[in-house]
Amino acid sequence: MSLPVLVLAGSRDGAQDPLARHGNVAHKALLPVAGRPMIDRVLKTLSATPSLGPVYVSIETPEALDALDRAFTCVPTAKGPSGSVALALDRIGAPLLITTADHPLLQPVWITEFLRDAESSGCDLAVGVALRPVIERDVKGTKRTYIPLSDMSFSGCNLFLLRTDRARAVIVLWQKLERDRKHPLRMARTLGFGILLRALFRRLDSATLTSRIHALTGARVSLVPMAHGRAAVDVDKPEDLALVEKLLAEAS
Repeated sequence: MSLPVLVLAGSRDGAQDPLARHGNVAHKALLPVAGRPMIDRVLKTLSATPSLGPVYVSIETPEALDALDRAFTCVPTAKGPSGSVALALDRIGAPLLITTADHPLLQPVWITEFLRDAESSGCDLAVGVALRPVIERDVKGTKRTYIPLSDMSFSGCNLFLLRTDRARAVIVLWQKLERDRKHPLRMARTLGFGILLRALFRRLDSATLTSRIHALTGARVSLVPMAHGRAAVDVDKPEDLALVEKLLAEAS
């Protein structure tokens, strides 16, 4: 059975996005990475991964991708990534694999291992993460943004599996938190003050975090550690682009 894939490629600033301007392209997803649009690298990886497809791309300007010689269907974006995921989930349903257009290092083996571990966890929604020691082992000298829990410090890998329809409730929670991101008190009320206090003092562990999400949504969430530190490297700024091109050159 083929697993549908959603690639998040939205950029509200279009050609005015800083990376689009940096690359002199009409959209961030088309930023050249070692001579090829970074979304094209992602789409090639997806096509080379067994049991994936069809592929959907969430982008506000589908015509920007007309020159790509890949098989995919464009779907609408919404305000924020959580809204775009919600729209796509309404159309496609679960299970659904999600990644992003700014992940040009993505490899088939990473996806295959992530899906294997997500399935074995029996969760409703799986989130791919890379632990700090793994990232520092594989990408020496990199500066990533880490989420510090008491039992692990990790960075996201832009890989998500909405394994069952119960994952929809987590997306609804995500949308609420996204709407309230400038209102910490509202976020605290949603998540619970105890959770936020534990996080503030670095006493929050992964089991407590996922248990709280389960209590709020009824969905079982699993943080799936990746064996590859480079899975946490995406392209959000020019420095990331330089790093990715360096890593690609070393691998060739």
